[in-house]
Amino acid sequence: MDKLAPKLIRRAAKKNYIAIIIDPIYKVITGDENSADQMAKFCNQFDKVCTELECAVIYCHHHSKGAQGGKRSMDRASGSGVFARDPDALLDLIELEQSDGITSQEEKKRICTLCFDWLSRFDKEAAEDISQDDRCSSKAMISACQETLSARSMALLSAEIAKIKKAVQARSAWRIEATLREFPKFPPVNVWFDYPVHVIDDNNILNDAQADMDMPAWKKASKARKSKADAKADAQREKFELAMAACSVDGLPTAKALSEYFSDENGTPKSLNTIYRWLKKYGYSIDKNSGEISQHQTSPS
Repeated sequence: MDKLAPKLIRRAAKKNYIAIIIDPIYKVITGDENSADQMAKFCNQFDKVCTELECAVIYCHHHSKGAQGGKRSMDRASGSGVFARDPDALLDLIELEQSDGITSQEEKKRICTLCFDWLSRFDKEAAEDISQDDRCSSKAMISACQETLSARSMALLSAEIAKIKKAVQARSAWRIEATLREFPKFPPVNVWFDYPVHVIDDNNILNDAQADMDMPAWKKASKARKSKADAKADAQREKFELAMAACSVDGLPTAKALSEYFSDENGTPKSLNTIYRWLKKYGYSIDKNSGEISQHQTSPS
């Protein structure tokens, strides 16, 4: 940084910048990160740039190793405590643990919005007839779409629903906390990182979410395995529901149609016993004599 600062000042002298951003500082760090004396001299370079150019300097620093949830925001920076005391404003981002309830709630909300948009596009009257309660139920909205939309439209909608589920699973949650010298402290701000931008959690869904805390290795591994298994089960169910929509013409498809839909690369249909097992698993019943399928009033989770 001692070599970069003079070059920055020379090149930016007549540009009238309001801020210069150095991200991340470990690329230009001068001295031992854990030495208060050396880090004080390092941070003085930022003051020099501020003074010479009459602008703000914003730099990005990293956390220390390990879980950060049990620390104050100003104590999370790696290295010397100078990094907590030197800046005029310190904004810290920490990732939040998303419970299954939070993920499920957001997923259902997006699916309901999507289904209502599709219904409004193809049959505005049918969309307006849906009650407010049903508009908040993803199962009710999907059922309404199945009754209204064509098989092809339903297959396209199922693909969009699959994309929504994937996007919700990929999204991360964060909390911004501040340590300010010149201004009053503001309450923590919760945001979603919905690639490529951060979006403020206006619905306060993340208010009760906890930051990552120290957790035994066995517990972390168990949680990771459960998440992976849940994701696989969701993908299998989504694939099956997509097949149901694709094979539907007038009402629900037959077991034979599903068997042919799941044919392997050689064109061999999936065994009917497997189809029967899947139907039972996902809340359907089958008349083995006629091959007709009917759906239960409440499907198992």
